[in-house]
Amino acid sequence: MKQKTQMTAIIEREGNGYVALCPELDIASQGDTIEEARTNLVEALELFFETASPSEIQERLHTEIFITRLEVSIG
Repeated sequence: MKQKTQMTAIIEREGNGYVALCPELDIASQGDTIEEARTNLVEALELFFETASPSEIQERLHTEIFITRLEVSIG
């Protein structure tokens, strides 16, 4: 039975499509829609976990990710 884990996805519009980024591993994918970008990111992450060595996973994995909004002065 395969293990499951929770990862973070940041999805933003870029041009006519969307880019999805997983900051824990710095892996990204893209798609024409938000859902397609999300699905493609899941596929990219699953491929990474299937092919990467345990040492590569440990080197790339950021275990503490904090996402917040900031208020900044402009001008």
